Amino acid sequence: MFSPRAFGENDLRWLDRLLARDPFVTVLTTGDDGLPELTRMPVLYRRQDRHVELLGHWARPNPQARRNGAAKVLVDGPHGYVSASWYPDKETAARVPTWNYAAAELRGQLQPFDDTEALAELVAALSDHFEASVGQDWRFEPERDDHRRQLRGIVGFRFTAEQVQITLKLSQNHPEANQQSVISHLEQLASPVSDELAQWMRWRRDEVAADS
Repeated sequence: MFSPRAFGENDLRWLDRLLARDPFVTVLTTGDDGLPELTRMPVLYRRQDRHVELLGHWARPNPQARRNGAAKVLVDGPHGYVSASWYPDKETAARVPTWNYAAAELRGQLQPFDDTEALAELVAALSDHFEASVGQDWRFEPERDDHRRQLRGIVGFRFTAEQVQITLKLSQNHPEANQQSVISHLEQLASPVSDELAQWMRWRRDEVAADS
């Protein structure tokens, strides 16, 4: 993922935020024909200091379920259009429109697994996590034969990140007046998408100010 130097971020708290808001990621591998293959899927995210790990599963017929080794994971964040008319210095600095966004690319190693106990533990953890996120309490019950039989249709994986690239393109390369104006105009759009992008811009500004 191309990431201009001005927008690179090393603080993994931003990766925490990205995966908390959207754990539905894109996993990319290389197919037998040398072409890229990808799957969109939910994952469990675990981090201990700089150690980053994702857990998930494929449907067994998915060609990616046979992959073992190098892979990439793309993590989506908030994004939106920024009009050049929002910049106070639009004329003097000859500003042009752009697109603000936050995203991450993880490069690392996939380790697939299909033993029943590990799959049962994974599915139980996934269901517990996402059921709680919607206020429900459905549980995977490994002692039930009908639940365990369904594990035959999946292959689990553990992805261990070796490189994490976080990009925060949130107008931080602009003067303070421009940043304030973009935030204000995004909030005036009064949509969940624009409100979220404005909030991320505020977070970025506030954390830089706190560190300085």
